[in-house]
Amino acid sequence: MTRRYRAAAIAALAALLCQASQAEDSAERRFATLAAEHWEWFARDDPIQATQRGDYRYNDVLSDESAEAVAGRKAHWRELLKQLKSFDPTQLTAANRISLQVLTRMAVDRTRIDGFFSDLPFAASNFSLIMSWSPITQMYGPQFRLPLLAKSTPFRGVADYDAYLKRLAGVPQLLAQYQARMQVAIAAGWLPPAVALRRVPEQLDSEITDDPAQSPLYLPFSKFPEDLAQADRERLMASARQVLSEQVIPAFRDLKQFVVSTYLPAAARRKGLGVSQLPGGRDFYEALIANSTTTSLSAREIHDIGLREVARIRKEMEATIARTGFKGTRSEFIRFLHESPQFYYDKPEDMLAGYRDIAKRADAELPKLFAELPRLPYGVRAMPAYEGDNAEHYVPGAADGSRAGFFEANVNHLRTRPKYNMEDLFLHEGVPGHHLQIARAQELKDLPDFRRFAFFTAFAEGWALYSESLGDEMGFYTDPYSKFGQLSAEMWRACRLVVDTGLHAFGWSRERAILYMIDNAAINEDVATAEVDRYLVSPAQALGYKIGELKIKELRAKAKAALADHFDLRRFHNAVIDGGDLPLDVLEGRIDEWIATQKAQR
Repeated sequence: MTRRYRAAAIAALAALLCQASQAEDSAERRFATLAAEHWEWFARDDPIQATQRGDYRYNDVLSDESAEAVAGRKAHWRELLKQLKSFDPTQLTAANRISLQVLTRMAVDRTRIDGFFSDLPFAASNFSLIMSWSPITQMYGPQFRLPLLAKSTPFRGVADYDAYLKRLAGVPQLLAQYQARMQVAIAAGWLPPAVALRRVPEQLDSEITDDPAQSPLYLPFSKFPEDLAQADRERLMASARQVLSEQVIPAFRDLKQFVVSTYLPAAARRKGLGVSQLPGGRDFYEALIANSTTTSLSAREIHDIGLREVARIRKEMEATIARTGFKGTRSEFIRFLHESPQFYYDKPEDMLAGYRDIAKRADAELPKLFAELPRLPYGVRAMPAYEGDNAEHYVPGAADGSRAGFFEANVNHLRTRPKYNMEDLFLHEGVPGHHLQIARAQELKDLPDFRRFAFFTAFAEGWALYSESLGDEMGFYTDPYSKFGQLSAEMWRACRLVVDTGLHAFGWSRERAILYMIDNAAINEDVATAEVDRYLVSPAQALGYKIGELKIKELRAKAKAALADHFDLRRFHNAVIDGGDLPLDVLEGRIDEWIATQKAQR
């Protein structure tokens, strides 16, 4: 090869590399712009969620749930998916290839769900995909979301209060839009079973009061910043009482009347219980399974996994009963747990103190399990009375650190909340569960915003259930009754795989599902009934817990086998959570890369 030819070849190669670099740079910029624009749209489209995660730019408005807005929402996700498919992953960095996978998964799930409502004013809700066709049930709806907004909004000065007053003035329109959607759902045959909705009227009563100062939405006006002038306080309180008494409370009263006189009777007329009996319901259920589990598992496969897990955990429960020294049958032992006063608190404040003690003990163990921890603190507080028998839960803090996260304990009916379930419940909802994982994701500044706040049920709930299993390594469950409680909670999630698919794919009756939960999970009838009714109104949602936990345990075993003595549990845990919420297949790819990196470093 002549010197001139060699120089020409090198120049041509350099030109090709430059073009490739420019193409990659162009793809990177285009993807970053698309992701940022989508996130801006997302905040505008759901201002309630924006407030709750610490974005306060839209604190004076509520979401638009009109038919026109729903159509626009569907169009946005279709167009987003179209643009995402135009990217060549090889022209993106490794980090953005994961971001492309995550955002594409979100768009695919949304557009798939929307496809079932092509001729209806329903869309996959930003808050919950299942809310697309039923905006109010005993598990979710404005009776919960609006009071939570009142607790999540910052009130630092007059402007914040005035913005909140504008939001209150928008409540009647929001409720009217929900009512219009429910009316269309009646005509289209998209209704939850009435038996699961029986508590909704009572829940709505919490928003209907003769004294507006007793409304949960009045809460911000019961305490003001110290530097707020008295004249401003009086004006704001008067305005709040007026908008509540003249607009908000009458709107909730109208909604309750519609639910009682129209929606519930229509729901009572629908045939069957399972979602598979709705129009296109079998395919709809499979779409919900895919969304909840981020897998391609079928209802039958999940049902069978559940049966195997139930059998395995039941053996462990039997062994734990033997450890207690109890003399009697399994059913007698469970009755002893349900009826013995020693396992229950008499005062709400004592239960809260018990949870706070667990929290302090859990905090001390975290450095043994994580290489890096989030900075955002959390607290323990009581659930509001209007939530009734709903499960304990975590309320995320603000991403800017201005509001702590909270574990909310159900102190409304102490006789249904045994002490032996408190350790596993806290580890799930608090640390190392939801609070630790969500707070850590919010603080990962090198991730795009949509990933810092992403939510995939199988990942988030799978991590929280996996966190319960870490209790043994953290020094919890030393008492056999607490260990039985942890196993009961794990059994509960295994039963969900059997019961949810049983109800929605295999024609189970409500009674059969309740009895299955009571027999295997060792919970009382009231709790089992509430759980089964939850599955009826949120098909497939509960499947993500166990499927996600099993995947994380599988990946831990895989990493430990590959790295042997060099396996570092602390760094493995950070590898799992430091990418934010991920679909399970993307998580597996991330852990495979982490294993390879650890080997290379070794």
